[in-house]
Amino acid sequence: MATSVNLRGLRRVGARPTFLDYLVSLWDYRHFIYYDAHSRVQTGNEQDRLGRAWLVLGPLLNGLMFYLIMGVLLKSGGGIENFIAFLIIGVFLFQMSTRSISSSSKVISANKNVIHAFQFPRASLVVAANVRELLSNIPVLITMLLLVIVLPPSEEISWRWLLLIPVVVLQFVFNLGIGLLLARVVSAFNDVSQLISYAMRLWMYASCMFFSIERFNDVPVVKTIMEYNPLYNVLYLAREVLLYGSAGDWRAWAILALWSILALAIGTVVFWRGEETYGREL
Repeated sequence: MATSVNLRGLRRVGARPTFLDYLVSLWDYRHFIYYDAHSRVQTGNEQDRLGRAWLVLGPLLNGLMFYLIMGVLLKSGGGIENFIAFLIIGVFLFQMSTRSISSSSKVISANKNVIHAFQFPRASLVVAANVRELLSNIPVLITMLLLVIVLPPSEEISWRWLLLIPVVVLQFVFNLGIGLLLARVVSAFNDVSQLISYAMRLWMYASCMFFSIERFNDVPVVKTIMEYNPLYNVLYLAREVLLYGSAGDWRAWAILALWSILALAIGTVVFWRGEETYGREL
């Protein structure tokens, strides 16, 4: 006797869920995301004798290098008030974005075994990479604030320093959005991963990390383009609240917030659309 089978409601294994279901499943994995990020922070430098001290030593050495080259040799800090603190803030915060974006872009190829073995929202790997960088940069940010206070001319702590928190939050959201977008691109075209370090270096020069944007007053087109650069606005707002006793221009806040929201929205959708392709061997 033949029996009929109702195939309605069945779904292909590994099929991409709807976007809303994907976001819900991503939220369900929040504990995994935090545990993965926290454990990798704990073990990230365990093979080095100085361990996690390198999280702070890395940007310190970078800052010293840029100060010697740009500040002492090339004297790019001319006219900048408290150039040492100006440079420290630029180096520490820009490196945070560099590490987040670079690690996010390679997360699919770095976790192929896990992707092949388990079914879970792949975006959780990108989110975990960004949370890991955020957690690892907490001591870096504390060191940055201490240097701003200690190094002459020392800055006084004010309530405006609290505005650094939303600056870092917006930076984190932007990094995550770009990381999701690049993770999809690199998973399809691995050669792109070789170009990211060069792109970040170019982005660094376009963000006024060690010179003032005022030097482009005679080139208004270039200055305007740089003012719409999200990472320039991260550095600008951080310097305003920490060094210059200002909450920053509302326009800079609006530009950074808009970039962060757009980057996260576009990055999430683009990454979700490629969900079925991650880890697939050609």
